[in-house]
Amino acid sequence: MSLRGRLLLAVGAVALVALVVADVATYSALHSFLYQRVDQTLDSAHRILESGVDVRGGGIYYEVRDDAGNVLRHGGAGRFGAEYTPKLPSRISGLSGGAASTAFGPGPGGGGPEARRHLVVGSAESGGPRFRVLATSLAGGGQLIVATPLNEVSGTLHRLFRIELAVTLAALVGAGLLGWSLVRVGLGPLEEVEATASAIAEGELDRRVPGEDASTEIGRLARTLNIMLGKIQDAFSARDATEARLRRFVADASHELRTPLAAVSAYAELFDRGARDNPEDLSRAMSGIRTETARMGGLVEDLLLLVRMDEGRPFEQKPVELVALAAEAVDAARAMGPAWTVNLVAAESVEVVGDRGRLRQVFDNLLSNVRAHTPPGTVATVNVRREDDRAVIEVSDDGAGMSAEQASRAFERFYRADPSRSRLHGGAGLGLAIVAAIVETHGGTVEASSPAGGGATFTARLPITSTPVLAPETGPIATESGARSEEALATPAAETSPANPPEESAAPAEPGAAEGAVLPDPSRSAGSPPG
Repeated sequence: MSLRGRLLLAVGAVALVALVVADVATYSALHSFLYQRVDQTLDSAHRILESGVDVRGGGIYYEVRDDAGNVLRHGGAGRFGAEYTPKLPSRISGLSGGAASTAFGPGPGGGGPEARRHLVVGSAESGGPRFRVLATSLAGGGQLIVATPLNEVSGTLHRLFRIELAVTLAALVGAGLLGWSLVRVGLGPLEEVEATASAIAEGELDRRVPGEDASTEIGRLARTLNIMLGKIQDAFSARDATEARLRRFVADASHELRTPLAAVSAYAELFDRGARDNPEDLSRAMSGIRTETARMGGLVEDLLLLVRMDEGRPFEQKPVELVALAAEAVDAARAMGPAWTVNLVAAESVEVVGDRGRLRQVFDNLLSNVRAHTPPGTVATVNVRREDDRAVIEVSDDGAGMSAEQASRAFERFYRADPSRSRLHGGAGLGLAIVAAIVETHGGTVEASSPAGGGATFTARLPITSTPVLAPETGPIATESGARSEEALATPAAETSPANPPEESAAPAEPGAAEGAVLPDPSRSAGSPPG
């Protein structure tokens, strides 16, 4: 049975019980009242007869009997006609010895207490009325029986019964109609909830339940459902976005892996065509295979790193002094790209808690991005400072800059500002994505911007520890490429090792600083131009 049917049934049952109780109470009260009036009439007739006065008319019938039950005298009942007389029993028990009642005192003869009994009997004639009878014992012996017909009482009670039955039925119908209207109005919002749920099940995730009235139960239910539906929609949207990113990620990764694999296949084909017999061609083929294999291995490592961070695997949590870490990264960048000027600016010691190796990778990737996408001679500045409760890592350059769209998408995986460029001349587009993942895993934020005057700025903000760890005794830091104010912080450009050419940088480059930048060495695999 539906909820509406159960509610209507409950309302009808309650109304029926209430009406029946009221009807029974009314009927019983009127029945008692009418019989009391009849009994009062019989008492009056009884007193008159005991006083020796005969009753005439008034619907009173009486008999005087001796102790043996023989009728000594009778009369009355003229009002209803002589044809109707009560059908009295030959003997009325309970009157001997005055055991029945002593409400009235001794009779006129001054004897013992008077016994009384009320009873209802039928008519001696067929079709006659019922009679109310009062039988009393006389003080001198014998019995006095007084009776009156119950025509009026029975008629009144029958009319009351019919009226109550009609009123009860009408009240039930009215209560049913009223209950149906109230239930329909009350359950109307539930029908809207059902309709909304059906629409959502068919795919309309933006539908919401109307009527969020906090003063009603259904309104509170609607509000709760809308909150739940909003979260469900957000979850579906996040799932769809995740699936789209995953599909794009797989497609881009497959494309990136296809390039070095194709190169390795080409070198292998060159080897098969006779390079094995030519030392120069053999050296070229083997070098190319090693280069492409290293590039492919770096891409796989970057992908695995992103997967681990997506899974939320914890990093090492130790105090890390960012100024000293930045100095190491700047020294390495100067050694790997002597044609670029790299400055380090830091006014104080800044400490965070995290993974030192991953935080170093943040510096390396940002600086590698500068080298990959700006021309030689570009000046890059690494700024490490404290802002309130945050440690700020800022890497900027004076290159050509980038557009607002490029800045907003710089940290997307596999993003290039100019996808038409050959992927052989750049990285996989994962360097800045790795930067963003590392910073976010450490509870920080990262952003890219391009000032109106040109250049690009990448800013990472990390939570700072409450008790900073002092930097090594290096003094004030403000160094430039090839010339430093403190020897402990930088490696001169002249010390660049030939064993570490720019193309062997471990950190993949990213889209970043310069739109349409010219790469210093198209053959190196450290970075990928953004566009």
